[in-house]
Parts: sequence; structure tokens; C-alpha cells
Amino acid sequence: MILDSPVSVFSSAAVGGKKEGEGPLGADFDFINEDSRFGEKTWEKAESKMQELAAKAALKKCGLSMTDMDFIFAGDLLNQCIASAFSARGSKVPYIGLYGACSTFAEALGLSAIFAEGIAQNCLAVASSHFCSAERQYRFPLEYGGQRPPSSQWTATASGAAVVSKNERPPFIKAVCFGTVEDLGINDQNNMGAAMAPSASATLSTFFKDTYTDPSDYDLIVTGDLGAVGAELLKELMEKEGFDLGENYNDCGLMLFEREKQQVESGASGCGCSAAVISGHIIPKLRCGELKNVLAISTGALMSPTSVLQGETIPGVAHLICFSSEKGGIF
Repeated sequence: MILDSPVSVFSSAAVGGKKEGEGPLGADFDFINEDSRFGEKTWEKAESKMQELAAKAALKKCGLSMTDMDFIFAGDLLNQCIASAFSARGSKVPYIGLYGACSTFAEALGLSAIFAEGIAQNCLAVASSHFCSAERQYRFPLEYGGQRPPSSQWTATASGAAVVSKNERPPFIKAVCFGTVEDLGINDQNNMGAAMAPSASATLSTFFKDTYTDPSDYDLIVTGDLGAVGAELLKELMEKEGFDLGENYNDCGLMLFEREKQQVESGASGCGCSAAVISGHIIPKLRCGELKNVLAISTGALMSPTSVLQGETIPGVAHLICFSSEKGGIF
């Protein structure tokens, strides 16, 4: 979907934990907390706190307040998206809760852009994840100390927020491509990169074919959290579709941490992974013109604790946002 009137990412902000602050992008975060609970009693409440901090920072940067927002689009990995819902309570802003697993931030940005092009003036897109809450919900208690295989990923303790607005400040969202659910039969919850790669390939190839563009037209093509395993699979799948991603491709899950030094196996994952990298690292580079045209594809593994226990395979979904530093941009 190419927007008739590109909308502005008026401001953005990223919040992270200690481990994220020690990574290669540590300086790009607006706020780093050494305390994984962010001063709260539980990890789940900490996740809500991260969303609140990211939203407040993004709003402060553009001189707006929560009362200026027409809609909040937010999501996380917790059951019933409680981190997002609890963060939004008290805001008195219409709240649209989202669950796209780790694809949620691009989903929120895409819907915000569509609403801002039409019926809204300002929308807030937010997503978060927390290593401890995700481990407890999807895998094992931290005290279990289970061995992590090389294909596994480390859920980012992070949140990203962006204000999407009818505004003339770069960067701009030029197009949105919501993905289809793809499932090639992967059932290993410790190999989510392989489960998500087919959906990333389907969304990317659809976008290229629909827009008559190719990877060379973009300064950066970045997926959400495929990690080392999924990123290599995506390259192979895209080559079969006739597209060479080349040197312009990277993955947020590979950018957030130093894999060997920080012992994160295949890389980072979680809603907060792409949310923080896009909000804290990529959008500022677009705003200053260091990057001109960027495709950001957040990827999600659509599993639940119940589906894993029942032996279900892991479907994937990927949503794409086309950013440009210029309103006249690529299309």
C-alpha cells in the first residue's frame, strides 16, 4: 500500500536494559536502566514501565503530550498484551492493542500511518519485550538454567515508541506492506529465525514485485529479529525469488548485541528488538539524511505456550514499512 500522502515519523525514542546498553547500539537509547525491573515489583510491570518511558521520551522530543494523540497502537509478547494495556490505562486515548509477536512494532507503525493519512492527526506506536517475562512465559523459569542451543535467541529487554503524524518533518512513511501468515513446518521454539524467514521472504518479494523496485534501490533493508540462522535463510529464499539482498541487508537481532561477547547465541529477538533499533538507531539516521530509503520488516513467530505444548508448528508473519528521508522519495 503506497500512501497517497506520506506521513511523518515526527519523533521516536528507545528504552533498554543493562545488556542492551552494553551492546553496539547502546548510545542510541534514550534511557538505559541498570535495574531489569525498572523500579517495579515484577518483570511484567517493568515492561509497562519501559513503554511509558519510551512514549514520554518520544512525546517530549516533538513537544506534544498524550492528550494530543488520537490513537495508541501498542503490543507486546505477554498474554493478553498486558504490558501495553496497563501502560495505556489512564491515558484517556483510544487504545488499539496489537499482537503480531515480534512483528508488532511494524504493525503498529503501519496502522498509525494509515490512520494518520486519513482520520487522525497524531498516532503513537509502541512495542516492548522483556527477557525475563518472555523466558518465564514461553520457555522455563530463569532458575532452571537450561542449556540454550546455538539457534536460540535472546529476547531484548527494550521498548520503542514513535509519533506518526500529519507533519512535514522527516523521515516519512511512504508505503506499508502487511504480510501473510506463512508456515513451513518448523516446530522448534529455539529456532524462531527459521520459522520467521519464510514470512519475511514472502512480504519482501511481494513488495518488490508490487512496487517494481529491488534491493539496490534502498540504502538499508533490515529485518526484525531473524538472527544469524534466519537471516541466512532469508537470503537463500530471496535468491530463489530472484532478489539478491547484497550488502544493503541487515537484521535488528544481529545489530543489537555483540553475539559472542554478550553470549546471545543467534542474536536478539522480541517485540522490543526491532522497536528499539528502528526508533533509536534507524529513524534518527533517516532524519539527518545519513540514510535516504529504508525498508524495515519486523518479523514475528506466532506461537503461544499452549500451541508449543500441543506440538503445533510455528507460523510466521512479517510486516514492512518503507521509510524515506524525503517526502518525494522513491515512488
